Amino acid sequence: MKQLILICALTLGTVLAPLPAAAHKVIAGVFASGDAIEGELGFSNGDMAVAQEVVVTGPDGAELGRTVTDEDGFFLFTPTSAVAHTFYADMGAGHIAEVTMPAKEVAEIMGVAAEVVETAVPVPAVGEGAVMLASLSAEERAVIAEAVRAEVRPLRREIAAYREHNDLQTILGGIGYIVGLFGIGFYVAARKKLAA
Repeated sequence: MKQLILICALTLGTVLAPLPAAAHKVIAGVFASGDAIEGELGFSNGDMAVAQEVVVTGPDGAELGRTVTDEDGFFLFTPTSAVAHTFYADMGAGHIAEVTMPAKEVAEIMGVAAEVVETAVPVPAVGEGAVMLASLSAEERAVIAEAVRAEVRPLRREIAAYREHNDLQTILGGIGYIVGLFGIGFYVAARKKLAA
């Protein structure tokens, strides 16, 4: 009787035990986008942070400004000083996003204190496939930057989702399929050999 009670208690404890939570990671990244800093906030399961306030601070912790993510989880911030910028967002439920862009990259965006290394490129004479070099206006650069941003956004999400879903379990599962296919091949070969 005691064994039956113990088995029932263990079974009940197993059934009522909480299920493990499906964990996901915070995705946070910043990169240069023309004369601004563009960033992305979201989760590794593909959910993006919509209308999320992002606080921007300098290296001394002083607030440099604030911005808000759009419906795709992206935000823009135009720097006003060439110092390291830290972007912080409290996304709730213990999810904190914090990412820093180094001062060197911010200076390059602003066009100050950035070293430009020029290399001589041989240009063929006219008639031999000459290259025309042209500079773009600020408006043209802004249009190109916006087009590139629009094209790159879905790729970033796909890469993050790919990283999240291709973990060790997926790799071991793939190896299992390969071993299984070899087993079927050996089975068919053995059957043919026995039939002959």
